[in-house]
Amino acid sequence: MFGDINIDLSVIVVIAIIVILFIVLIKNIKIVPQAHAYVIERLGAYHKTWETGLHFKIPFIDRINKKVSLKEQVVDFPPQPVITRDNVTMQIDTVVYFEITDPKLYTYGVERPLSAIENLTATTLRNIIGDLELDSTLTSRDTINDKIRIILDEATDAWGIRVIRVELKNILPPREIQDAMEKQMKAERERRARILDAEGEKRSQILIAEGMKESAILKADAIREQKIREAAGEAEAILAVQKANADAIRMLNEALPSEQVIALKSLEAFAKAADGKATKIIVPSDLQNMAGYVTSLKEIWDTKSDDNAK
Repeated sequence: MFGDINIDLSVIVVIAIIVILFIVLIKNIKIVPQAHAYVIERLGAYHKTWETGLHFKIPFIDRINKKVSLKEQVVDFPPQPVITRDNVTMQIDTVVYFEITDPKLYTYGVERPLSAIENLTATTLRNIIGDLELDSTLTSRDTINDKIRIILDEATDAWGIRVIRVELKNILPPREIQDAMEKQMKAERERRARILDAEGEKRSQILIAEGMKESAILKADAIREQKIREAAGEAEAILAVQKANADAIRMLNEALPSEQVIALKSLEAFAKAADGKATKIIVPSDLQNMAGYVTSLKEIWDTKSDDNAK
């Protein structure tokens, strides 16, 4: 009976040992996820860095000292008091973007790396702002960001950290400085508004002057065109009168003595009809000579007629 009990206890012990070994084995199988790394120590000394994948840790000999994330990390540091070169105290808070490039250096390079980065950022910020005046500080954020990033990146390289970028989140001057800046901005906006009004008035006056100038030019062109058309009409009328006058003279020259009276009447009617126009181009002496010539012809004709009657 006792022999059976001893056999049962031995089986239970063996089973228990097997179960414990299985549990220990399972516990020491580790899977490192993506973008992570594990720093492994063996007997208290650095052994290796596990990267993504399946790994086995020797029980009671190896241990995971630190689990490190290789993703880009963002740290928002609280506002830090800084003094500018013109003795203005401001509160500036910064945001630092960094990533871990070497898990071993990150683990053993510095105690509390985030605190070290925060203190280094604060001292670097004070040094840079101390060389700038208030106006330069407010308008040179990009320059300040680049300077801080370069200094932090060089200092944290020994810690296995790469600083990607640094941003000044807020710059808070004292309240009295803010009030003065608001008054200055208000005055600047009013000045710009007055300049815009003056520019608008100037442009309006220029447009009005240009409109009057164009109107005067158009009026002058219209008057000139009217005079040109009147002159052209008068020239055409003069040419027509000259042509009619030439035809009348030719008719008188070619007419028989018996027809001179009829031609003379026609010429007199033409002269009356062309009164005010033909007089400009008919030479009075010519017209008088022609009338005298016709009169002489008429007298000769009348004399001959009387002689024949006798």
